[in-house]
This record gives sequence, structure tokens and C-alpha cells, in this order.
Amino acid sequence: MSVPQPTADQRGEEILAVFDTAFGELLAADPAAFRVKFRKMAASAFAFYRGTAGLFYHDLEREQHDSGSSGSAEYMDDRTGRVWIHGDLHAENFGTYMDSQGRLIFNVNDFDEAYVGPFTWDLKRLAASLALIGYTKALSDEQITKLVRTYAAAYRERIHDLASGAKSDEVPPFTLDTAQGPLLGALRAARSLTRFSLLESMTEIRDFERRFAPGGGSIELDAATRYKVLAAFDGYLETLPESSLTRPDSYRVKDVVGRRGIGIGSAGLPSYNILLEGNSDALENDVVIYLKQAQTPAVSRHITDPAISGYFQHEGHRTVISQRALQAHADPWLGWTELDGAGQLVAEVSPYAVDLDWSDIDDVEEISAVVADLGRATATMHSAADDESGHSDLVPFSTERAIDAAIAADEGGFADLLVDFAHRYGARARADHQIFVDLFRNGRIPGL
Repeated sequence: MSVPQPTADQRGEEILAVFDTAFGELLAADPAAFRVKFRKMAASAFAFYRGTAGLFYHDLEREQHDSGSSGSAEYMDDRTGRVWIHGDLHAENFGTYMDSQGRLIFNVNDFDEAYVGPFTWDLKRLAASLALIGYTKALSDEQITKLVRTYAAAYRERIHDLASGAKSDEVPPFTLDTAQGPLLGALRAARSLTRFSLLESMTEIRDFERRFAPGGGSIELDAATRYKVLAAFDGYLETLPESSLTRPDSYRVKDVVGRRGIGIGSAGLPSYNILLEGNSDALENDVVIYLKQAQTPAVSRHITDPAISGYFQHEGHRTVISQRALQAHADPWLGWTELDGAGQLVAEVSPYAVDLDWSDIDDVEEISAVVADLGRATATMHSAADDESGHSDLVPFSTERAIDAAIAADEGGFADLLVDFAHRYGARARADHQIFVDLFRNGRIPGL
């Protein structure tokens, strides 16, 4: 049975309703930040897609309801529908980071939307993003289909290897020794970066001590706000693992400034930068961490299990616990705290973060190789978040074995599911982008 498609006007009203739920309070508090956010989203269908995870999950839930599916046809059961997921997995949410063992790793990044839910939701969101990137690069529908099948096959193969008990050295992470192509390029670019250069761009030395430099987006704090931020910092220290506290002097605070959220996903969120002593007295080893208000993940509005929502103290706690579950050897500075009653995420402003840059990846064979690596990275992420991740009371089973068994029950339909969704939702996102641009430029978004 085909479901009637809404008119452009009807879809526009639907988009506005979802925006009100997702952004309403923050938009009312800081309209200027959202004007910047929306102008970035207006630039392309992909930028719009990046900024509208809430609309994606709204549509996903409605699609399941309209089809009358219980989810079993899409590889979902009581285990595969309850795994740690990234929540905003698209083709630009991959990049480099320095892990707690000092290794440069290429993997999934940005865990602000992470939660517990169906593993297929991550795969569908990534597949649709491939359709959008393929369209911007003028790839044919047939070529886009091959890319999504490549992603599905790489994911399937890696999940099966991990479920079969493959040792870590048989499925190593993407490092300077194992990565190829644009992934290796990103890692080499990250290796060329230095902490000293990051500090030079943000700080200056005054009276033989490093401080934040004025300007550049920094906001000087009044005494009361500074006190509150430092009190929140003390609470953050209690959330760090023992292994991060080997040198207490590392956490001596040198300076604090305010920042304004400027990214597509950070509009309107208050944040602060804190300058710390770091791992030695040398000024070039100082560390900058950020403290920002964590947001409600879009996927959580469509997961109704109270055991999941009740597991987290607040959104800062949820973000950190999810990242530690999904990312092996996560940032040792990663922690959470509270400020003015809101959960906060705390992490390092890393000098070694380089995002995957799609602008120069144009050869179809090279695109395909990158997509296969993203499939492997996704599988590795899902398998990291299992009964050995330290949160077995929430996900008390091996995720890779559960996912492997679910896919094995219908091998042939797995890639077909993602291909069909990628084309359908890619087209939907392109049409939605145009509707959004018309709403925005004609002053139809309330509050702006």
C-alpha cells in the first residue's frame, strides 16, 4: 500500500513542527546563533541533512508506523533494537583523534547524539548521507547503489569477523600503519599538527604564565560566572577514571573564558574553555578543555524504554558514557559535570582532530574504497559497545554476535534495505532542503 506524500506546504509545516521540538528553547534564547546555523544548513542538501537529525528520526518512526512493521523485517529484535548507537552517523562524522594510549586513530567522531537504539538506524542515516554526497558529485543512481552496497558488505564482513572471535590484531584500528588513501591522509595531516600551534592560536604568555588571548570568540567572564564554572570543573574531576589522575598538577586551572556555540549542531549552547597545566610544567604542554551544555539527542524522543532514559543522570553523563562505550581508548580528558542544573560535556580541545574531507575525493574507485573503510569503522564502533564496555547492565550481551545473527537470518535483504532507503531518503532530503530554504528566506521560521 502506497502512502500519500505531503504537499510542499504540508511538509513545510511538518518541518517547522519538528524544528520547534528540537530547537525551540535554544532558538528563543539565542536567535542570532540560529540564523548562523540555518544559513550554514541552507548551503546544501547535505548541510541541511547534517543539521536535522530530529527530522530524520521523526520520518523514520512515521515510516515504520505507516508500514505497520514491528521492526522484525529490518533485523530488529530485543537485542539488536537495544545497542549503543552513534545517533548522527553521516559520512562527515569521521575523523582523527589521539586515543588514551597516544595513538592517532581514524574513526567515528562527534558523539553528541549517541544513545541506545536499533543498529539499523545508524546504517540508514549513513546510507542516506552517501546518496546525498553521491548526488553532489554527479554520480548516477547506479553508482550510488554500488557505494551503498559496498558500505553494507564491508560492515557485514567486519561484524561477522568480530562475532567469530577475530583477535584485535586481525581487525586493527585505522592508524598510521594500517590506513590507506584519504584516511591515511587525514592521519598524516593530524600528525603534522602540534599542541604548540593550537596554544599559539588561542593563548598568549603574560607575566611568565599562559593565559587565553582576548578576541577570537573568547568572552571574558564576570566573577560570579567564573566561580560557577570552576565549581562545575571540580565536579568534572570526580568523573574521570583513575588512570587520568596520575599527575594531579595536570588539572591546575590557569584561565577560563566563555565561548559561543558556532557549529551546525552547537547553536545557542553556552560553552567555556578552561586552560590547564597539562602533563608537565612546560608552557608548551598546557591543555585546553571545553565545557559545554549537552543537548537532548534526537533519537531519544523515539525510544520509549524508561530503563534507558533512567540510566543517565543528565545529558552530559549520557554523552560521555555513550562515547566511552562506542570508542575504544577514548579521550582521557573526557568527563561530565553540571552547571546551572544542566548536564555538561567536558573534553579536550584536541590539536590532533582532522575531519574526513570529501571535497577532493572525486574518483569513483577512491570514493568506494573510503566508503568500505567507513563500513568497517561503523562495525568496529558497534562491536565496541557491548557487554565488555563497562555498562553491561544496560547492554548485557555481545552486540556483534547479536547483529551478526540478525543479518544471517536474511543475508540477501540487508544491502537491499539500505539501498532502497538511501535513494528514497536522499531524494526526500533534497526536496526538504529546498522547502527549508524557502521557509527561511521568506521569514517563515518562528523566532527569527
